[in-house]
Amino acid sequence: MPAYRDVLARIPEPDAEAGSQCQGLLDMKTKPQGSLGRLEELACQWATLRGEPAPAMPRKGLVVMAADHGVTEEGVSAYPAEVTAQMVANFARGGAAINVLARQHGVRVEVVDMGVRVPVEGLEGVRMHSQGPGTANLARGPAMSRKTAEEALSVGALLALELADSGVTLLGLGDMGIGNTTASAALTCVLAGVSPDMATGRGTGVDDAGLTRKVEVVRRALTVNKPDAADPLDVLAKVGGFEIAGLAGAALGAASRRVPVMLDGFISSVAGLVAARLCPKVMPFLLASHMSREAGHRRVLEALRLRPLLDLGLRLGEGTGAVLAMGLMDSSMHILHEMATFASAGVAEKSRR
Repeated sequence: MPAYRDVLARIPEPDAEAGSQCQGLLDMKTKPQGSLGRLEELACQWATLRGEPAPAMPRKGLVVMAADHGVTEEGVSAYPAEVTAQMVANFARGGAAINVLARQHGVRVEVVDMGVRVPVEGLEGVRMHSQGPGTANLARGPAMSRKTAEEALSVGALLALELADSGVTLLGLGDMGIGNTTASAALTCVLAGVSPDMATGRGTGVDDAGLTRKVEVVRRALTVNKPDAADPLDVLAKVGGFEIAGLAGAALGAASRRVPVMLDGFISSVAGLVAARLCPKVMPFLLASHMSREAGHRRVLEALRLRPLLDLGLRLGEGTGAVLAMGLMDSSMHILHEMATFASAGVAEKSRR
């Protein structure tokens, strides 16, 4: 049995009582009840998912999975496919935006080669789990086999379990892969039930002609492959990507250990949607960090019933939005653990009459 299937039955239910007790603790702080808005909601959500009324500060990790996509042959990106490998090298050297933000917020970063076309072996700090030199061109046939999709899901699930065992209690998902917004748009069409026009955006910044071509490529991929919406694994194999499958597996593995998952933008949110379609029990453990400028992202978050924490006009990927939102989780826990209560501060509470 593929490893990712083993974790599905182990995903627990959220602990609503722990969340309620957390809110009770926050209500004793020196502030009007509920006045810290979504910070209080975030603290209670964290307590609910971790199963503790006053959980410890999160120990933060981020998985950045990289892979190439054969659909770049159709001219759907403003950048050449070689950029995927070049950016993986940049991650390894610590020079990318995600490295900067991760250092600032104390986030451990794990970079995974899930199928980069140009070999990146030997780069220190890059885990090698390649499923091949990029997916096949999904506009002309299945992106990968069903077996390969399961193997990629299992890579992600096992990595998440490893990180949980090492002490990570909050896991962010990040991505890198030229062409992956096209695959994500196709997945969104099937799994969220929207049209290619609604799901497809400019990605790396294609012009109007490029966007029109990209929409047609997504439409052709759906026509050629006929993915079955009732079979999420079929959809993933036919129009997905190696890194998207790996991230979906990571979400499932993390949830099985009560490790909440901070989604980044469009691609990692689509991975979250794949995970949710494979096992709906994962949904409470998915957190939306931000609203991307990518067209289909809103549709994916709506399908997941998630409300993003930030809206900064980001569209980079890499996990940048996820790491920024992790800072808000830190703030919510500092409030819970460090803010004085009315009793300890000698402050009069609101009259209950």
